[in-house]
Amino acid sequence: MTIDRQDPKPPSEMLRELLKERGWTQDELALITGRSVKAINDLVRGRSGISPEMAACLAAAFGNSPEQWMQAETTYRLSLISEDTSDIERRARLFSIAPIRDMQRRGWIKETDNLGELEAEVASFFSDPYAAVSPVEITTRPFFVAARRTIAVPNLTPAETAWCFRARQLASTSPANPFREDKLSKTKSALRRLAAHPKEARHLSTVLGEFGIRFVVVEPLPEVRIDGAAFWDEIGPVIAVSIRHDRVDGFWFTIMHEFSHVRHGDKISVDTGMVDAVTGVSVELAGNEAEDRANREASSSLVPIEEIESFISRVGPLYPRQRIIQFANRIHIHPGIIVGQLQHRGEIGYASMRDLLPKVREYVVSTALTDGWGQAISPLVARRSR
Repeated sequence: MTIDRQDPKPPSEMLRELLKERGWTQDELALITGRSVKAINDLVRGRSGISPEMAACLAAAFGNSPEQWMQAETTYRLSLISEDTSDIERRARLFSIAPIRDMQRRGWIKETDNLGELEAEVASFFSDPYAAVSPVEITTRPFFVAARRTIAVPNLTPAETAWCFRARQLASTSPANPFREDKLSKTKSALRRLAAHPKEARHLSTVLGEFGIRFVVVEPLPEVRIDGAAFWDEIGPVIAVSIRHDRVDGFWFTIMHEFSHVRHGDKISVDTGMVDAVTGVSVELAGNEAEDRANREASSSLVPIEEIESFISRVGPLYPRQRIIQFANRIHIHPGIIVGQLQHRGEIGYASMRDLLPKVREYVVSTALTDGWGQAISPLVARRSR
């Protein structure tokens, strides 16, 4: 947008008018202000601008304020600018709604110096897969869900919103059987069996796909706090995870939490700050009915509430390692998940038995559709599916 200003009066003209009103010569103004005649002459002829020091001197001499002189100088200088700044505004808008450089580094959008191409890339990335979206419309960042509805993704940073859309892109290319709601109980049982051994996480994508739930993994962008998301599209439900904190208890809690959203038909859930690098699962961060329900169901799906409470009453306040392992073996779950729940309940410290909290990411990404950690998927793949 070209700066359009009414022709402001240059400070030199203001100065000449004030000299005329006072009946002063340039020599007299030089004596009054203690400045050289040449400096005053340059100001009167418009050969030099008004510095803050000169503004203070002129204000003292003519009885106005230094701010008036500086404002006159600034307004006049700006009026001389004829540069078209519309491209700067367009580019600033793109960077305000999306982490452009991070998205380019990850290959989500093409690196280009052409502004029009960049706008088209961003518009395509955030578009409804069934409708064209212009660069003007992408500020709302609508997220397509089932029943041809679009909803805003609430309370997310631009980086977190981009993560959600990338997860949706990947899901559109992920194969899965037709979803059947009557198979959800079997799905839950199958997932829990996988949670007994870290390496079994490599079968997660296959198991979910067999029951009609697509599963994708997207490495988080910087500052992204999303642990998992569940949403629906025209094909069926999707579970996406970031595995930003790689520990067995947090991972399986996230999976079962998102599965709960699918089970109850929640159209979209984006869960941030659910898993902490030090403290593990942080379920108290939820705060609404659907999230509280998903937290309860995730915990009890992995370790039935009556089982963990019975164990605590029998064994606490001391929890020998062998007793935890025996308990885990009896209920067919990994002992790290027991440790995580005990830590969350405050029964043991967060530094306790961390050797029982193995990593699972390498097993998951070895088979799941993954964007990140050295694995990349061309953005064109997702676009061809639209």
